Amino acid sequence: MRNIGRMGIHYMNRLHAANVPADLIEKGQKRVIEASLTLIRERAKLKGELVRALGGAFASSSLLGVPLGHNSSFLQGPAFAPPRIREAIWCGSTNATTEEGKELNDPRVLTDVGDVPVQELRDCGVDDDRLMHIISESVKLVMEEDPLRPLVLGGDHSISFPVVRAVSEKLGGPVDILHLDAHPDIYHAFEGNKYSHASSFARIMEGGYARRLLQVGIRSITSEGREQGKRFGVEQFEMRSFSKDRDLLENLKLGEGVKGVYISLDVDCLDPAFAPGVSHIEPGGLSFRDVLNILQNLQANVVAADVVEFNPQRDTVDGMTAMVAAKLVRELTAKISK
Repeated sequence: MRNIGRMGIHYMNRLHAANVPADLIEKGQKRVIEASLTLIRERAKLKGELVRALGGAFASSSLLGVPLGHNSSFLQGPAFAPPRIREAIWCGSTNATTEEGKELNDPRVLTDVGDVPVQELRDCGVDDDRLMHIISESVKLVMEEDPLRPLVLGGDHSISFPVVRAVSEKLGGPVDILHLDAHPDIYHAFEGNKYSHASSFARIMEGGYARRLLQVGIRSITSEGREQGKRFGVEQFEMRSFSKDRDLLENLKLGEGVKGVYISLDVDCLDPAFAPGVSHIEPGGLSFRDVLNILQNLQANVVAADVVEFNPQRDTVDGMTAMVAAKLVRELTAKISK
């Protein structure tokens, strides 16, 4: 899997070794980048026009897939997650209604603008600096089409940095973040990679894109994770004290005085009994109903969200984790759309 992720880079190295002019390669990369952004732009424009024509929507969730897995420190299977989550959302084994009664078949509740073509961009030699910029620009294109709000399907957790950056820049200020995860993902640069999925929230906090960061479900944290948490003023709620914190976490009120609330939901926040299809299996996590109670009771204007780290290559129990991820997307949709 790791070799697949590097094929594009190796291909570009061969072109450089063959003395292909650098400006020729650069021009080709720019065309591919523009084509990628054009597709997102036009799909978002179409969906935005549809929602506005129907009327009555103040905010509408719009799916944006970011099939990126190469910044994972262990397995890269999350790159395959977006289509599997979509398949589970519409598989027909359940209806298209959220628990509070919102109909996903109504485009005023949910639309889909497709995927950022991550692998195609990497096949052209686009490096991570530019790739993260492309992800940010794609999110902004969705947000330009009011009332669409991005609900991003990962992908590993490295995608949260460019997504939150885009949301904060587009709204003109920091957001509050509710982050559900087994890990704090706040290493300075895990294994030397500043874009590691284990470092995304360090980049977010360094950039000033969040005022408050609440991390819930934590049960795998090192001394660096705690030190970084203190450095950035992160509110870390570890599972070992969840019974004590439950009442607080199930009655959160966030976003006052900032531009809104962002929810980042790593599927491994759940105990593996509920979601075995993840790269980093960490026992002792939240139940599915624990997560829904936190989300459904949250008082907040949710401006964007992501669901990350579902790994279809480990989802061996009849697509169970795909259905779990899909249900999380459905209930986040209900939280965003109004």
